[in-house]
Amino acid sequence: PETDTRAFTEEHCDIIAVKLLRSADTSNGGFGNAPKFPQTFAIQYLLAYSYHTGHEKALMQAELSLNKMLQGGIYDHLAGGMARYSTDNAWLVPHFEKMLYDNALLVFVLADAYQLTQKKHYADAICKTLDFLISEMKHPQGGFYAALDADSEGEEGKYYVWDKQEINDLLGEDAGMYCSWFNITDNGNWEGKNILHITGEPEVFAGMNHMNVQDMQNFISRCNDKLLAARNKRVRPLTDDKILLGWNALLVTAFSKAYAATGMEKYKSEATALFDFINRVFADGSASGYLHTYKNNQARFPAFLDDYAYLVQACLHLQEITTRQQYLLEAKRITQYVIDFFEDEETGFFYFTHLNQTDVITRKMDMHDGATASGNSIMAENLFYLSVIFEKRDWYEKAQNITSQLAEAVMKYPSSFAVWAFVILKQVMGINEIVVTGTDAGTIHKEMLRLYMPNKVMQCQTAEITGFPLLNGKDFGSGSYIYLCRGNSCKAPVNKVYELLDMVKKQGY
Repeated sequence: PETDTRAFTEEHCDIIAVKLLRSADTSNGGFGNAPKFPQTFAIQYLLAYSYHTGHEKALMQAELSLNKMLQGGIYDHLAGGMARYSTDNAWLVPHFEKMLYDNALLVFVLADAYQLTQKKHYADAICKTLDFLISEMKHPQGGFYAALDADSEGEEGKYYVWDKQEINDLLGEDAGMYCSWFNITDNGNWEGKNILHITGEPEVFAGMNHMNVQDMQNFISRCNDKLLAARNKRVRPLTDDKILLGWNALLVTAFSKAYAATGMEKYKSEATALFDFINRVFADGSASGYLHTYKNNQARFPAFLDDYAYLVQACLHLQEITTRQQYLLEAKRITQYVIDFFEDEETGFFYFTHLNQTDVITRKMDMHDGATASGNSIMAENLFYLSVIFEKRDWYEKAQNITSQLAEAVMKYPSSFAVWAFVILKQVMGINEIVVTGTDAGTIHKEMLRLYMPNKVMQCQTAEITGFPLLNGKDFGSGSYIYLCRGNSCKAPVNKVYELLDMVKKQGY
């Protein structure tokens, strides 16, 4: 890549949005043609872009994409969780394999969508997805398995599909309405079987059946439970039971974002417990080093860039939901380790493998955001965040250097560099440095977490603490104080969240 010294502007962000919307499927949601992957990073960008600019089409496409996936066969309507991708444009027929990282990333974007729109079905999908992971993919010691296979009894999807007669036998007189909702027919919609999927709207369907929406949803839920109980008696797909550091770190962030959006304490507990598990089983005994995979009570192989990048990201989110500043110190320590052992001094980018790893022919660099984000894009985001927290100008410049080198590629192919695009958007819109202090800071904290503010860095403390520049000079007396800062220049504090929001709106932040 060639260095691009131009400062990023709103025009860059507009170009990215236009390119994404040009490739969007405006009927079925998502982007491009089959096979269709969730592309949650592109959806996250459109949500944030709409928040900053008021762009209605961006928000509409983001919501359409999420809604169609949640209605489609790619989503498991009985147990929760999303399959890896759809083989058709309408999200009907998935490749039935369920990956841990896909479901963590789904929660990322659902949390954003719920914070922005406050639409209940996004919160419901967050809970159903995470509850599925806890129920079906959690190791007894605390980590989470990598995947559930697509096949069972030698057939792909056999565990998930239905004959209409099976449903008639299970539901009796309730079968007609249930089959109508999930488009279940005698002939089936895939190889003679039925994949549950929704094409109608709850309000319309409930009205047609002379019910209110809540009663209709309760009815569907009761029927789902009966089908799930029957499905649980089938031969289950095999579990890929290795536990991967990076994917579990993504889930820490997913639990953190779920807690922030919904306020459900169990997700904060899951986030902190999973982080503790990671440190317990993956730390390799060196200053900051980690191992990549864990199975049969043994961690093996040096961790890769992605593992470290996602782990730093998890630390940042954990600090925001717990107010424990040691997570920031951990993020700083791991980031320095990445700089020391993964950075290419010539370009500033990071190699995928550790400097001292000797069992590779060559050290590659990965820039593309595909099914998962590239370690480089996440490190750029981490460096920007930590440069604000610790006033480290050199880390800001590192992040700015690698982001600017990829500017042209991001403009041309934003769907392949969607996390980089999100980093650019944050830099253009500026970072809101939010500091909450005072003896009653805890009561404000949870309310602050519920806000959708994709360009914020937040610290919350009830008592003075050293080592964190954003906390310097703040009032820690009785009550609560909410500071809005930019470049460590702070406005006079306010005491209510709505006052902060008014300030943000007036300042155009």
